[in-house]
Amino acid sequence: MTARKVSLTSKLSVTGVFTALVCVATISFTVYVPSTRGYFNIGETMVYTASLLFGPFIGAFAGGVGSMLSDVFLGYYYYAPATLVIKALEGFIVGFLSRKGRKLAKDYTRHEWRVFTLEIGVLVGMLISLVGFLYYSGFVELYSSVVSIENPTSIVFIPVEFWFAIGILVVILVSAISFISEPEFGFAVISCIFGGLIMVFGYFLYEQLFLGVFALAEVPINIGQMTVGLIIATPIVRVVKRALPQLKG
Repeated sequence: MTARKVSLTSKLSVTGVFTALVCVATISFTVYVPSTRGYFNIGETMVYTASLLFGPFIGAFAGGVGSMLSDVFLGYYYYAPATLVIKALEGFIVGFLSRKGRKLAKDYTRHEWRVFTLEIGVLVGMLISLVGFLYYSGFVELYSSVVSIENPTSIVFIPVEFWFAIGILVVILVSAISFISEPEFGFAVISCIFGGLIMVFGYFLYEQLFLGVFALAEVPINIGQMTVGLIIATPIVRVVKRALPQLKG
């Protein structure tokens, strides 16, 4: 009984901490893209981290509630109800698929997992290069919500070559991880991709059906959000699991 209470207390504490981290990550930094009048945030990094480390339920709560609170704090009240549902579903799917992947790892050889992870790495690298080339090249206005949510803190020029280099770097990093230590690493990446696509589709439907805006313009922004989230979160999760092996399984 005591152990059960301790376990419940630990889960509640972790849930509270990651809910706050999701909220802070979401509101701390946004990038405004003039061509689409949209922006992306880095909240997905904490949604994916919570889901990959602690599973679908903590990931769903932290992702949904933390992201919803950020909408409220930033003044986007009309997005808050949709965000609660969409980000919760995103966190749940990432956590659920990643745990299924750990079970499936026993049914395939390390060579098969390495090939799979390499393919996923190439897919993500191409996705980053394509989205960056189409929507995040040229002059981009950077915003820090801590400083101002109305005026850009700086304007930078991002060349097309930057995104191709990032895409190649991601392929190399994912391949290196799969060949050196964790061949099933690709399943964590694919879990984030599936969860992220649910997020992209969910916001598209909400904006199209309820807000009456040109929802298609936000699709590349949300894909960028998903991509940035997974390339930051997956290495973080790997480092944490190596330092705290009790989180595995």
